[in-house]
Formats: sequence, structure tokens, C-alpha cells
Amino acid sequence: MNGDIRYSIVVPVYNEEAVIDQTYQRLKRVMDSTEESYELIFVNDGSCDHTTARIKGFGDQDDAVKLITFSRNFGHQIAITAGMDYASGAAVVVIDADLQDPPELIPEMIAKWKEGYFVVYAKRTKRKGETFFKKYTARLFYRILSISTDLQIPTDTGDFRLLDHRVCEEMKRLPEKNRYVRGLVSWVGFQQTAVEYERDERFAGETKYPLKKMIKLSLDGLTSFSSKPLKMANYAGAFLIFSGLIYLAVLLHLKISTTSVNAGWNLVMAMQLLLTGILLTMMGIIGEYIGRIYDETRDRPLYIVSECYGLMKKERNVKKVV
Repeated sequence: MNGDIRYSIVVPVYNEEAVIDQTYQRLKRVMDSTEESYELIFVNDGSCDHTTARIKGFGDQDDAVKLITFSRNFGHQIAITAGMDYASGAAVVVIDADLQDPPELIPEMIAKWKEGYFVVYAKRTKRKGETFFKKYTARLFYRILSISTDLQIPTDTGDFRLLDHRVCEEMKRLPEKNRYVRGLVSWVGFQQTAVEYERDERFAGETKYPLKKMIKLSLDGLTSFSSKPLKMANYAGAFLIFSGLIYLAVLLHLKISTTSVNAGWNLVMAMQLLLTGILLTMMGIIGEYIGRIYDETRDRPLYIVSECYGLMKKERNVKKVV
């Protein structure tokens, strides 16, 4: 931690040319109002528009602006991780560039941090500008995650939060490749609290979390913090045994009451489809876990930085086990 910097604001960006000017202006206005030192760390996750040039333009006039540019797109959660790795402040705030999460909430987070909380996360009371499908599936995911794991991960929250530098130091010791940052923050522990807000519509541009990426993030969250999906095999096996007994009873009844058991053909096909579907589902779940084990054993770096603007390149501080 650099004692000269009070706050580090980490902003992952990916093709945010349409909104980045407004994001910078609002962040600067809010942080200037604190009358304390700060840095704005933009993490460029492989943007292919003019986002990088715009941020460098800010930096030419504002020493608080820092830029980390990845060699390619490594993903939102990795970009957040890199920002925390490079942050020098006593407190680190993670916020997306799309302005759905209001920078004006940061002073309230800071006030809670000064009360002694190590993590202050923003809890959404409303989600404006989002489809019913996205709202419903997000709500469903948080409930499933809560049931599937013993870890208390706050519901209806995103990555918009303030972290004490000590929490960030502990996060550096967690080298998982398929990261679910908000879950890792809960796992680390420390005293945590929430501030509530209404989430706005995206200011401009397109969402960087389409359905495919949302599913990937959901799988990362479930497989990183719960082994219960694997236990579904036991429940599926018990269900099939029970179904098989019922099927035998039906066949016996048909044999006694009719001259042919052909009437049970549809039932046979239904049972076959059910069995096949359950087996393939369980193989897919096991495959997800095996794939994550494979990612960990390769031990590749989480990200590669091609350029640092206003920052020095450094290695990720991960405790190795030999």
C-alpha cells in the first residue's frame, strides 16, 4: 500500500468508447469532493475501439489516471483482479464503466469504511432498463447459490463494492483461474456491510454481459463454492431406482390384467429418455469440475499486461505451495 494514496478506484473497461468520457468526469467529480488523495485505475480488457486513446488523453491532463492494458481479452473478473493487484490505496473501490452503478454512492461507502467495515458492497433494490428474463434469472441464480453453498454470499449484489487494502492483500493469495470475485470476497471474510441503491440503465453502448457470459459467470460461482451439484448423482440414482420399481409394478399389473405388455411401450421409452437425460446431465456437471481442475493444474498466469500507463509492471503476489 502506498501511504500517499487514500483511495484506488478500479474500473474494468472493454469497448467503452461511448461512455468513458462521462464515466471519468463523474468519477473525478465525486473523488475530488472527498478532498483526499486517490487514483483512477482503468483496466483495458482488450478493447478494440478508441477506449485506450481516450483514457490516455485523460491521463495527459490528470496524474490520478492510470491504465493497465491486457494483451487480449481475459474477462471482466480477471480485469477486476488485475486492478486490485495494482491498487495502492488504503481502500479500493471496484465499479463498472457503464454507469449503471452510480459513482455518487462512493462517499457513502467510504463513510461505512471509516466506521470500521472492511468490505462495503452495494445492494440493488431496483434494476432499471433490464429485461424481465435477466432480472428473473439473476434472482434465481442468487437463490440457487445461497442454497448450494454454506458461504453467505449477499444476494442482489454485483462487483460494485469497497474493499479495505487488507482484504485485497488476502485476495492476492487466491490464484483460482475461473474467478467469481464477489464470492471470493465473501470467502475471505472480515466485517462486511451493505449500502442500498437503485441501479440505473446503461448510460450508452452495449452490455458486456450477454447470456453466454452470464451463464459462464453463474457456473463459475456454483462450481467455485459448492460441490453439491456433484451430489446430484446420488439423488438421480435414488430417483431412478424408485422409478424402476414403479415400472416393474406397472409391467406386472399389465401382465396380469392383459394378454400383452405392449401397452407399456410408451412408458419404456419415457424411462429410457429420462435415464439418458439424467446420465448426460451428470456427465456434463462432472465435466465442468474436471475442466476447472485442468485449468488449475496448467498454472498459467491470470492475465498478461502489454502496457502500463502511469504504473509500474509487477508480478501478481500469489503464495505458492511447493
